[in-house]
Amino acid sequence: MTTLFSSYRLGELALPNRVVMAPMTRVRAAAGGLATASMATYYAQRATAGLIVSEGVQPSLVGQSNPGTPGLYTDEQVASWRPVTDAVHSNGGRIFAQIMHGGRVSHPDTTGHRPVGPSAVAAEGEVFTPSGRQPAPVPRALATEEVPEHARSYADAARRALDAGFDGVELHGANGYLISQFLSSNANLRTDRYGGSIAGRIRFAVEAVTATVEAVGADRTGIRLSPGTSFWGAEEDDALALNTALLTELSRLGLAYVHLELTADDEVILALRRTWPGTLMVNPVRPMGPKQTGRAEADRWLGLGAELISFGRAFISNPDLVERLRTGLPLAPVDEATYYEGGDAGYLTYPAYQHTA
Repeated sequence: MTTLFSSYRLGELALPNRVVMAPMTRVRAAAGGLATASMATYYAQRATAGLIVSEGVQPSLVGQSNPGTPGLYTDEQVASWRPVTDAVHSNGGRIFAQIMHGGRVSHPDTTGHRPVGPSAVAAEGEVFTPSGRQPAPVPRALATEEVPEHARSYADAARRALDAGFDGVELHGANGYLISQFLSSNANLRTDRYGGSIAGRIRFAVEAVTATVEAVGADRTGIRLSPGTSFWGAEEDDALALNTALLTELSRLGLAYVHLELTADDEVILALRRTWPGTLMVNPVRPMGPKQTGRAEADRWLGLGAELISFGRAFISNPDLVERLRTGLPLAPVDEATYYEGGDAGYLTYPAYQHTA
């Protein structure tokens, strides 16, 4: 019988369990987008996960969304990540880098550049900047001839990720960032080959994934999607048809996995499960909702056909989450005030479960 603690073969990786640490922005990189010693400790503490997916890592300066996030577009950034991946591997773990291009969810005060997007339509809400939250600016719409360069940026970052010691990469195609913006029915108003029809709107995602597969191999490449998303105002008004078409195209590539967030009804997610022939990873609670993923939600989606289950917030405050889930130990609560920035407090200071006599 398959359980959360059954082993799983993911490409060339032998996962000891099916618990995945989901990507979570923690905003603790050093100047220049460099990974730090604290980041090495943070990820190494959680290396008992079957797989770790890192926080979002920008593939270019213009692709940076938030201040204080790490990159994979300079030699210095690559070198800074090697102690992180070494620490995870030394503790017996496996780690993919999530490649995240923010697109329109950015600000000139953060990058020195005007954000870019599929169309000149601002994201909804306020974005983080070095001086605090500010309204999302109107991005510059990419010219048709510029779009392939941004698709290739994922592949370029993926090459650097492998140079830095990562076991693979996950393209962030969810939550209203650049790939999601191209998929969107209201953020993408283009009339060229990258917009309009479903075939046009999925083209950027397919090109980005294809380039990455060509760069590092299909078994080292995954993608995260949020069907029917409305993050940052990027909506998909035809989520089932859109994501079915996308997964049908991606199925030809033999990816390591598709990672779905529960941003649509179960019926949509289950239909996409039937469409996708490969490994499916599911994050089984609504992102940023009041409930965190627990054993019951994980077991339910394993029963519904997912092979891997990702846990987000529970991993922040429970570095030993796998053991707590295995033995039924209570989960420690998380301090939301220390999600972002804040140094090592609320980052490295959550202990493993303390047994009492």
